[in-house]
Amino acid sequence: MNDILTRRVPARWLMVFSTILLYIAVVSSITLGPMNIGFFDSLKALLPLDSELPKYVSVIIQQVRLPRTLLAIAVGGILAMCGTVMQGLFRNPLADPGIIGVSAGASLGAAIAIVLFGGVLGNTLFLVLGTVPVFAFLGGALATFAIYYMGTSSNGTSVTIMLLAGVALGAIAGAGMGLLNFFADDQALRDLSLWTMGSLAGASWDSIFLAYASLFALAFLFQKNAKPLNALLLGEAEARHLGIDVQKLKRNLILLTAAGVGITVALSGMIGFIGLVVPHIGRMLTGPDHRTLIPVSLLLGGLVLLVSDMVARIVVAPLEIPVGIITAAIGAPFFLALLLKQRGRLA
Repeated sequence: MNDILTRRVPARWLMVFSTILLYIAVVSSITLGPMNIGFFDSLKALLPLDSELPKYVSVIIQQVRLPRTLLAIAVGGILAMCGTVMQGLFRNPLADPGIIGVSAGASLGAAIAIVLFGGVLGNTLFLVLGTVPVFAFLGGALATFAIYYMGTSSNGTSVTIMLLAGVALGAIAGAGMGLLNFFADDQALRDLSLWTMGSLAGASWDSIFLAYASLFALAFLFQKNAKPLNALLLGEAEARHLGIDVQKLKRNLILLTAAGVGITVALSGMIGFIGLVVPHIGRMLTGPDHRTLIPVSLLLGGLVLLVSDMVARIVVAPLEIPVGIITAAIGAPFFLALLLKQRGRLA
């Protein structure tokens, strides 16, 4: 087991370096936008007592750019941790909430809430009450359990069945989304179309509170299960011999992953491939030990999504590309390369 958990880079230094990069990205993100606000003016606007700046500058920085930046970090961190845990749970590098249909199930659940309750994205009351997150969680949980039971047998987990089941669930969710689009009114249709592409533009302090409460809770619970996940890398039989309740571990982690994905889908729409790409980067840098891989993935996930959001804001400025398109453009080629590398093992 020691060989399996060999580290490539000291995790402490990697987390320090990732934190520094994340800080630089945060400062850069706050200063970027369609309205030209100077670097030092942007930083001054973060100070509540600074009265030298025009009021609109403070409003833009404190109510638009800062919430968006913070939400990107939280959503990226949650998605990366969920991808890390799911890959460890299935013991396969191809496992990802988006690829195997979990995000599709969560998206269908959230879309049902948006159409049924109308104008949810513009009404923070529904967000605080948890309407969209609850529906997204239920959809993600159902999809996760379906994938797990279809892909798992007495012989272990079949990646081929898991991927095919994910395609099928994605098609079912797509049909449901199409039906909802057909019956939705103009406002709900506009919300759905923007939301399905993934965006952080709707960030608010209410959404940030929910995102960071979820981030800290998931980080604590995932880290608590890091050692059992390490044991699971050896195989289910070996983990049982080490005294781990494998079925309880799987059930708890599946529910936590579904909750995390559901919340991110509710807050930012469909943002794919963060949960696939980031765990691989972390694993290459620090090894597969979940005790260090989970916190490293959290930091790297926030960094990757924040940088992707900055690219989305500046590449065709003053227009803005939905960040889900940027992450898909980065992640899809990565997934294809990984799939080609793993094709001999999928047979």
